[in-house]
Amino acid sequence: MDYLERFNLKGKTAFVVGGLGLLGLEVSKAMACAGAKVIILDLNLHKKDAFLKEMSSLKCDVIFQAFDCADEKQIEFSFNEILSRYQAVDIFVNCSYPRTPNWSQASFSGIDYKNLRENVDMHMNTYAWLAKQVADHMVKNHHKGSIIQFGSTYGIIGQDLTVYEGTDMKENMAYALIKGGITNLTRLMASYYGQWGIRVNTICPGGISGHVAGQGDQDAVFIENYSKKTPLKRLGRADEVASATLFLASDGASYISGTNLMVDGGWTII
Repeated sequence: MDYLERFNLKGKTAFVVGGLGLLGLEVSKAMACAGAKVIILDLNLHKKDAFLKEMSSLKCDVIFQAFDCADEKQIEFSFNEILSRYQAVDIFVNCSYPRTPNWSQASFSGIDYKNLRENVDMHMNTYAWLAKQVADHMVKNHHKGSIIQFGSTYGIIGQDLTVYEGTDMKENMAYALIKGGITNLTRLMASYYGQWGIRVNTICPGGISGHVAGQGDQDAVFIENYSKKTPLKRLGRADEVASATLFLASDGASYISGTNLMVDGGWTII
């Protein structure tokens, strides 16, 4: 057996929702460099041209499709139209991060019901509905595939409030609820769609270094607090999350379904 060949995505089509974000851009790059035809669904027009140019120079096949996860019409209708253009959807990755402008107020002390409801609907419910549509599309076309949802360590364990000491950061009720829901949806979908050879898994990143759209760079005090509590003593990088995603997308993970792959430097073991 050629084990390296099992990680090759040549001839496969991969959709990456949020494919130009902090994590999504590296995921898109990993899929494309592994040989997949990558369709990026995102709204980030500022990064689009430069990224497509870079991928073209590497002889990678990448297509950009403007797509808004917060738009109910796009979720219900436009997404199905996009899927119908590609009969063989092999890989679907959702690493989008939709949220309302008042997302930072979603702590227990600041949240109100409207904020909670809007963020759960915008984030968790769109993750669920898009994944269902993709899985149904795969079943209809008799096509086995890999669906990868982005969760979080804080969809598995409670938030450690001590890492926020000395910063303006707080716990986030909506985030924990959303990511926990996505994680358990993965388990149910893996159980239900496995009979058609469809694998469904969750990537659960820990703290990641870099610039987060709408939030800026990670707080220096937070980085120090977080790193002290992580066995590897640092935050993760986007390319490390992308590499794990590539593994789950590939035939190298052909007997892995319903799992939560922790990419957290050991954060959740202690």
